[in-house]
Amino acid sequence: MTDGSPRQLVEELLNDGGGVLRLAPAFVARDLVPPGRRFGLPEDAYDLGERGYICERWLGSTTKADNRIGPADEGLSHIVDSTGRPRMTLRDAVAADPSAIMGAAYASTHPAGLGRLAKLLDYGDRIPFHIHPPQRFAELVGRRSKDEAYYFPAGVDMGAHPETFFGVHPSIVREGRYDVLLPYLVDWNSNLILRHSRAELQVPDEGFQVPSGVLHGPGTALTLELQEDSDVFAMFQALNAGRIIDKELLFHDVRAEDRGAHGERFPLNFVEWELNGDPFFYENNHLTPQPIDGSGGGQESWIFYNTAKYSGKKLVVPPGGRHTAIENGVYSLLVWSGSGRYCGHDVQAGDADRDELLISHDVATAPHTIENTGDTDLVVFTFFGPDVNDTPTIPRYPA
Repeated sequence: MTDGSPRQLVEELLNDGGGVLRLAPAFVARDLVPPGRRFGLPEDAYDLGERGYICERWLGSTTKADNRIGPADEGLSHIVDSTGRPRMTLRDAVAADPSAIMGAAYASTHPAGLGRLAKLLDYGDRIPFHIHPPQRFAELVGRRSKDEAYYFPAGVDMGAHPETFFGVHPSIVREGRYDVLLPYLVDWNSNLILRHSRAELQVPDEGFQVPSGVLHGPGTALTLELQEDSDVFAMFQALNAGRIIDKELLFHDVRAEDRGAHGERFPLNFVEWELNGDPFFYENNHLTPQPIDGSGGGQESWIFYNTAKYSGKKLVVPPGGRHTAIENGVYSLLVWSGSGRYCGHDVQAGDADRDELLISHDVATAPHTIENTGDTDLVVFTFFGPDVNDTPTIPRYPA
């Protein structure tokens, strides 16, 4: 393989992989919370000094991590060739030839690219209570909103605090007591803001959706997350995991003029109060796998659904089994357990160099085969961007 223009390199990589791109793991450091140490890395690999700890792995990522310090490509997935050599970032590949990867029709209507980001979150303590600004506020600082959803894989230690705080008590919204949170943002010295929220247990093989504008503090279960491709947020909790968080993170995505005019009150504008105080928040945002009827040979379930912004599936192929898939568009995947061949590529769970692929549009929309060559179930998670799939919806409660 020879180097040429970015477009030529994309063509060569796709030809070499039969329309499939193998991706190297993209581990991301965070400095707010200690790691859960469940990625299978050597013990000394998690601590990165001033950068923090390896707490996340980003999957099929075209999004750069917005960290205080770190490498210029942190968070971006890299495409490797058949020898395992990194050749270019997935973001650069999509920019160079979006039609080859996404399909011409889809690329023409989605100029922002793949439009989604999948992650594995591996934290040893609860993530601080925070919020992702709705689009009308995110766009003020040139960013996009960040709806997200969680799935908690089974068979993994759940950590010390397997519960997530969501929203605020319904009485706060019913009585219009929106300023009840303001003193915690001003004083910035405790975790007592959590007294106004509610916690839900993180149950294996289940999950939650979290629209932008909803306050949340995720628990310690190893979490598969699918979200819009953004890294926008405002921190609302001062004390977490025994330390005071830098208050600048409250204003992470606030314009200087808005901070100057309104101070700590301005981030409260990010809160979608009716969503946060929904007395049926659990019923309206709880995700359980939704089986997909089909004759492909394996068992598929929707695990990310109820939105047009992204979608995702869990595929299980039994030992010795074969599954034939036909999808609606480009997707990426993570092999969670087992071993096999995916579109002719050897895959192996637990081997970060052989567990992640991107399936280009032309291959995805034609019949393609997944084979289990091992003696345990082959379990694969697949991730799709906006408008690719029609998915189940959660019935609104109460009707």
